[in-house]
Amino acid sequence: MANVVVVGAQWGDEGKGKIVDWLSERADVIARFQGGHNAGHTLVIDGEVYKLSLLPSGIVRPGKLSVIGNGVVLDPWHLKQEIEGLRAQGVSITPETLMIAENTPLILPIHGELDRAREQQASVAKIGTTGRGIGPAYEDKVGRRSVRVADLADRATLELRVDRALVHHDALRRGLGLDPVDRDALVAQLLEIAPVVLEYAAPVWKVLNEKRRAGRRILFEGAQGALLDIDFGTYPFVTSSNVIAGQAATGSGLGPGAIDFVLGIVKAYTTRVGEGPFPAELEDTDGQRLGERGHEFGTVTGRKRRCGWFDAVLVRQTCATSGVNGIALTKLDVLDGFETLKICVGYELDGQRIDHLPTAADHQARCTPIYEEMPGWSESTEGARSWADLPANAIKYVRRVEELIDCPVALLSTSPERDDTILVTDPFQD
Repeated sequence: MANVVVVGAQWGDEGKGKIVDWLSERADVIARFQGGHNAGHTLVIDGEVYKLSLLPSGIVRPGKLSVIGNGVVLDPWHLKQEIEGLRAQGVSITPETLMIAENTPLILPIHGELDRAREQQASVAKIGTTGRGIGPAYEDKVGRRSVRVADLADRATLELRVDRALVHHDALRRGLGLDPVDRDALVAQLLEIAPVVLEYAAPVWKVLNEKRRAGRRILFEGAQGALLDIDFGTYPFVTSSNVIAGQAATGSGLGPGAIDFVLGIVKAYTTRVGEGPFPAELEDTDGQRLGERGHEFGTVTGRKRRCGWFDAVLVRQTCATSGVNGIALTKLDVLDGFETLKICVGYELDGQRIDHLPTAADHQARCTPIYEEMPGWSESTEGARSWADLPANAIKYVRRVEELIDCPVALLSTSPERDDTILVTDPFQD
């Protein structure tokens, strides 16, 4: 059976939660492979709303194994809070249903403090982070000064890791006008939370390899979107991890040969939270209408999302960098009622037409969209479960998107409800 990677193909908020939940019913293992608790998933199951930001979407499905891989940065206090919240909603979470990689780096309180202090520096352009310490935690990982899950099991090791981290952090804090870290208090906090995390600690790479050899279906769940990738996103207005599909292998401990199908989640229009370039952004009544109809507010932060027409240039680019085999097109129903729709098919940069988003930030800022217009539709697509339920112009819009991004539609989502989905190609069929 095929193993499937799900990645966002825009700036995040594409509706991955619903699609992962829809697929997770048919998977045996659901694995998060990057990011932290800065990316939210909203699931609606039988009228019950679940808001997740760290735990894999499969956690709400009985009988599934949910995995947090080593590519994630883990806030142990948030983990505790999210588990308690789900249990209050009747979700059973045990070491048999949740495993956390032993080599997963932890987000410490000092990471959030550093994150927020940097964003408040008036002399530096804001990145638009959530302030939850994701970036500084990844910095410590590559700087070889992380406290990792396994370190919580031994006090002597834990203290060595904390001391190594504080050599770096106290120097940074002095430069930002922050007090030195209370070392003993931090160690005490970690020892107190340790049992919560260690209950779920496991050699995830080994478990996943065993599951794969046994023929189990593995669903790899990404967070954010490919345009926030640290290498291929709109740098520096990006997240601090690799978001594209190749990270599923590195962030879980399985080799790239384990990936059989890459599903890119794509919204039928474009949104972005925070700072950074957005060539197709609308600051008019159409943009406002998209935001209101799509309820475009961040799951984690509540921040209003910037909205624009569908940008085929960007999605074609992310489909290439992630090796996307098919897309799941979401929120088509938000476009209901528009008399005319536009699709960005290219950019103009300094009088020249280009077919990709350039790497240089100053070039990105000068890109203006080239639009192609299509007739809209007055009928409702909400809740459609077959092509026959869709207006003719809606089908034409979907087909034109496929042509422009050089990638077929595998799934079509027409509402937040999991069953309001049109299956075109089954990602799990090898």
